[in-house]
Amino acid sequence: MRIATWNVNSLNARLEKVEWWLERAKPDVLLMQETKLSDDAMPHDAFRARGYEVAHHGEGRWNGVAIASRIGLEDVVTNFGEPLRPAKTSDAGDDEPLAEARMIAATCGGVRVVSLYAPNGRSLGSPFYDAKLVWLARLEQWLRERNDPSAPLVVAGDYNVAPEDVDVWDPAACHGGTHVSAPEREAIARLRAWGLEDAYRAKHPESGRYSWWDYRAGMFHKNFGMRIDLVLASAPVMARLVASEIDREARKGKPTPSDHAPVLIDVDAPGEPIDAGWEGAEKRVAARLKR
Repeated sequence: MRIATWNVNSLNARLEKVEWWLERAKPDVLLMQETKLSDDAMPHDAFRARGYEVAHHGEGRWNGVAIASRIGLEDVVTNFGEPLRPAKTSDAGDDEPLAEARMIAATCGGVRVVSLYAPNGRSLGSPFYDAKLVWLARLEQWLRERNDPSAPLVVAGDYNVAPEDVDVWDPAACHGGTHVSAPEREAIARLRAWGLEDAYRAKHPESGRYSWWDYRAGMFHKNFGMRIDLVLASAPVMARLVASEIDREARKGKPTPSDHAPVLIDVDAPGEPIDAGWEGAEKRVAARLKR
């Protein structure tokens, strides 16, 4: 089975790109984040035409998460099994993440999968940053109370955290900001200590591989990025892991791509072969640096 995660940065805006990628990579399960859709606006027909059923959790604003599966979709849980809390403010996102659609789980093909969209955090010491840590702690609590690390489990999505310095283009430039702070990284470390492993890193220890690049200042072409889209998996899944990849090719070209690239893992057997574009990109970046 191939399981992928992708922050699509508005499914309405990227639907054509997502349809292209479903044909390109043929994932069995696609976890999506930042759909920016309400549940009744989810384009089920587009996915159904390609053999996928979809569970979606969204409000039509800046968040929204979904699971598309062609191998079954059962026992759906949203927002850690609780109703969304009433928002105290409506003028900004990220400050009340438990009032926002950021988590959905389901069982697909015998594997429990969870699609996550963690808050951004914005700046250290801000209410948004504090709320991010609260949300990550709520995720850890839910895992401990409602899940078993000895069962097949994949907890993936946009964590908005680069776990280690190797996961950012320039640690010196990034330190002092969100995504790399010690409390955020410690939150991810606690998830791993509970019983999850970094499935991408298990197959790709090399540096320079990222899943997000800012749209501005040619960051993508310079490969100034971060690996903040993570696939964390339990031991039974890791024992079956045969491949992992970040599909850099999906971050470029037309129609306009998301600022994130899909991250995928293959379990039991390799999925559809794809050229993720890293070898060519590394040569082009190296050539620019010599100029």
